[in-house]
Amino acid sequence: MTQAIDKEQMIIDEFKKLSPEKQQEVLNFIEFLHFKAQKQDVQHKEEKEPISAYEAAKEFAGCVDGGPGDLATNKKYLEGFGWK
Repeated sequence: MTQAIDKEQMIIDEFKKLSPEKQQEVLNFIEFLHFKAQKQDVQHKEEKEPISAYEAAKEFAGCVDGGPGDLATNKKYLEGFGWK
C-alpha cells in the first residue's frame, strides 16, 4: 500500500512541474489508456460470447442509399410464396 501512495505522490509531484500544455498531454494520454483498456475488455467479451448477425453488421445498417423498397409491399415479389 505504501508503494502505491509513494508512486501516486511521485506522479502528482512530477505532473505539477509540467507546463499546462504538457499537463494536458498527460491527461490525454490517460484518457487514451482508459479507452484502450475498454476496447480490450470489449474484445475479450466478444471472443467469449457469440454475437448475432445484426451485431456483426450493425455498423453498415442504413449505409446504402437507394435500392428496392420494402419487397413485402409489392405483390409481384410475393408471387409463389402463398400470397395473392
